[in-house]
Amino acid sequence: MTTNNQPNQFKPKIRLPMKIICIGRNYVAHAKELNNEVPGEPVIFMKPDSALLRNNDPFYIPDWTQDVHHEIELIVRINRLGKNIEKKFAHRYYDEIGIGIDFTARDIQNALKDKGLPWEKSKAFDYSAVICPEFVSVSSLPDRNAINFRLDINGKTVQEGNSSLMIFPIDEIISQVSKYFTLKIGDLIYTGTPAGVGPVKIGDHLKGYLEGDKKFDFFVK
Repeated sequence: MTTNNQPNQFKPKIRLPMKIICIGRNYVAHAKELNNEVPGEPVIFMKPDSALLRNNDPFYIPDWTQDVHHEIELIVRINRLGKNIEKKFAHRYYDEIGIGIDFTARDIQNALKDKGLPWEKSKAFDYSAVICPEFVSVSSLPDRNAINFRLDINGKTVQEGNSSLMIFPIDEIISQVSKYFTLKIGDLIYTGTPAGVGPVKIGDHLKGYLEGDKKFDFFVK
């Protein structure tokens, strides 16, 4: 007897996108520069995969905002499936670090916050999450708990950070986030920005450095 029921053979294979998980207010000086309270637990928000800006492509300022700010951040890429991860085991869930920028439409964010509304429109818009073309192995870093990074605009350093100054270190972030979201291979965690955020304008040339090595280089248009 033959049958035409072949439900699995012809199902399309769908590649699910990674999650982009972001941590806000993770450096005391940055929280204070924006007159925000220093948080007692990680401030978590998310971006869709359409927010990624890859391969040093230019960033185009959207026409609906007049005040886009740069926020350079260390990025962790998750390398295994995990849920409810204990902090002492969190280091097993990543082995690469990168850097990127969380672009923020500050005028839109402030207007939404004043109304008590969610502010994803100001943070999660298309191409708002710059990611460096290549990550580095954690084992190659001088100190995985004190990672240096910086942002230069037009040849001038505007932000400098060191992961030792995070309110919530990377391993704690992974532990906290995994309480609420199952972490999957390829998920990205933007770990927060140090002080020095500010506006970008058309023509600006942005370069990001991780332990002194240039990791991204692009223009604002």
